[in-house]
Amino acid sequence: MSQSQGTRSSALRPLTLSRRVSWFLLAFGVWSWFLWITFVRNLWADGSGLAFDDAGEPTGYFWVHLLLAIVSFLLGTAIGIIGFRGLRALRGRPGE
Repeated sequence: MSQSQGTRSSALRPLTLSRRVSWFLLAFGVWSWFLWITFVRNLWADGSGLAFDDAGEPTGYFWVHLLLAIVSFLLGTAIGIIGFRGLRALRGRPGE
């Protein structure tokens, strides 16, 4: 077997996350859910005039921050799923 074939086959092996990293990623995902849901709730209830104008229409501030919250929520969800899958892959193995 040549050097390049050995490298190629090792590059295709699945990555195994440690238990500590998996828990960290899962906790980050849960924290993101809490943080961004709370943020959107507060944004929606904003009475200061930043999120909604006098006519009750959403402002640019509202749309930018809603988009930021949605993207961050989705990234946090993806990171949490990676952590969950890492923990599930370690199930039944001795502590790492």
